[in-house]
Amino acid sequence: MKATLLTAMLISSAGAFGASIDEHAHSHPPPEKLGTVHFETTCAAAVRAPFDRAVALLHSFAYDAAANQFREVAARDKTCGIAHWGIAMTTYHPLWSAPSAADLKVGAEELQLARESGVRSERERAFVEAAAVFFSDADPAHHLQRAKAYATQMASVAQRFPKDDEAQLFYALALLATAQPTDRTHDNQKKAAAILEPIYKRLPDHPGVPHYLIHAYDSQELAPKGIAAARAYAKIAPSAPHALHMPSHIFTRLGLWDDSIASNEAARNAARAQGDVGEELHAMDYLTYAFLQRGRVDDARRILNELQAKDALLGQDFKVGYAATAMPVRFAIEREQWGEALALEPLPNTAPHVAALVYWAHALGHAHSGQADLSSADVVNIEACESRSKASGDTSWTTQIGVLANEARGWAAYAARRPDEAVALLRAAAETEDSLEKLPVTPGPIVPAREQLGQLLLALNRPQEALQELTQALKDAPGRRAGLQAAARAAEASGNTGRAPGFAPARRRTGPPLR
Repeated sequence: MKATLLTAMLISSAGAFGASIDEHAHSHPPPEKLGTVHFETTCAAAVRAPFDRAVALLHSFAYDAAANQFREVAARDKTCGIAHWGIAMTTYHPLWSAPSAADLKVGAEELQLARESGVRSERERAFVEAAAVFFSDADPAHHLQRAKAYATQMASVAQRFPKDDEAQLFYALALLATAQPTDRTHDNQKKAAAILEPIYKRLPDHPGVPHYLIHAYDSQELAPKGIAAARAYAKIAPSAPHALHMPSHIFTRLGLWDDSIASNEAARNAARAQGDVGEELHAMDYLTYAFLQRGRVDDARRILNELQAKDALLGQDFKVGYAATAMPVRFAIEREQWGEALALEPLPNTAPHVAALVYWAHALGHAHSGQADLSSADVVNIEACESRSKASGDTSWTTQIGVLANEARGWAAYAARRPDEAVALLRAAAETEDSLEKLPVTPGPIVPAREQLGQLLLALNRPQEALQELTQALKDAPGRRAGLQAAARAAEASGNTGRAPGFAPARRRTGPPLR
């Protein structure tokens, strides 16, 4: 059936997505802007525009709002089975954490309702049955296996409907969801970008295209290609807090801190106005990181104060728990405030890869205070997190915890006057981290392992080696303030000022004394 394109500048009468802040009693909220989306369906004409709005929300990862809109469509048109597909897809967060067993159960039930309500076209059936592969069992440990099976099915859907842009977009997203952090060739990301770029030229106002391009280009190798999408996405869908935040993924990769700050301040304010705590804290974490790189400590402290003023946060909510944990860890470690680091505690019910950040902060705090034994005890806590993560089947986060463990062991060895062992452990951590891509939930490691290696070599009075490591660290994480400062000191100490990759106001930094 033909339907006009929905330009998602809708003012929803029920459950409006973008409410304005501090409106005068007689003022009106600004028109909602989510971009231009059209998903062809056999549903009643009266629900086509709301359905397209729901898909626009889905493409900007506004999952709760999308689910509510899909439910409204299903209630208004009992024969619109594809609306239940939409509800199911809001429980699968492909670039975030794996869905829980409860979410998987909901997804499977919604897809069964889709079949019962009626999927009256071959294309609708293809979307439903592809999704059903992902929701085929309720074991969270099978997440990657199911995600790969879903990607294979979406490849088939995209091949069967080569002119269907939505089929191509959901296939591209499935490729991104199954890209392995250990694949530094970025094969899946490049395949996704090859699908997305031609669509971007034809549909420049579609929110999903620049969104997924940003994710495709979120690596040091590809980040320069993502600038155009980063500059565009927030303008296409400013009513979606995630769209306001996403450009900062590219800005962070390129060390464009002022751009990242502007992006995440807008995202934080929009998410707060809409009551989206997860998205608000996600933006605040990126904002804290960017403020610290610009040396704006008071502004970073203000963000931490906002965090501490919030009600008790749930550790089991991964997006909330990660950001609420990472922010104070960043603030303490970047400023070398070891007492603050030691005062931190994991949130209740925190995932092991989140709790490990706190124990890592403790290990560095004890080591830099010269307390080698206590630092070694902290390593035991990190190892326990690593074991828990491994038991869950999450290999990506398990490897990341292993990097933290080696860093902590390295600094403990340094505090215990075993410098060669310390260098070997931090080098091992750096080599492992270099083989991985960061995950989308974070702007990057609290401190890159290779930067730590450079700092250690400086403390050991080996400035030439330190400069080599810090130069490489700054290629992978350009513009990091501490890395620039350390490189400047290493260059000065080694007489190689011409080789320094950039200069920042120097400040003295040393490890604990070897005594």
